Amino acid sequence: MIRDMATIEDFQKIDIRVGRIVSVDDFPEARKPAYKLTIDFGPEIGVKKSTAQLLKNYPRKEELEGKFVLGIVNFPPRQVGPAISEVLTLGVPDSSGECTLIRPDAEVPLGGRMY
Repeated sequence: MIRDMATIEDFQKIDIRVGRIVSVDDFPEARKPAYKLTIDFGPEIGVKKSTAQLLKNYPRKEELEGKFVLGIVNFPPRQVGPAISEVLTLGVPDSSGECTLIRPDAEVPLGGRMY
């Protein structure tokens, strides 16, 4: 089922970049189990914070550190409990409805924009 049709211009407004997770911290204050991520998007964007409900598919923080991810870097910061999420880290639901990260399948330059 297709919802509202978006134009290519709508898509081009969303700035999706490649980042690398540099640190993962517990986020016990979140309503649902989540992590606080620190993600390096390269010299143009810099290091940004994000929160993500990833514990079901990534129960060990160390398995996330160093991973490439995709994130929307031009949404306004969002208050998530006591934390500020500066970027939206992208994922899709698995067969159980839990988040699985969208990641490039090869090493690519940090900050590369999705097109």
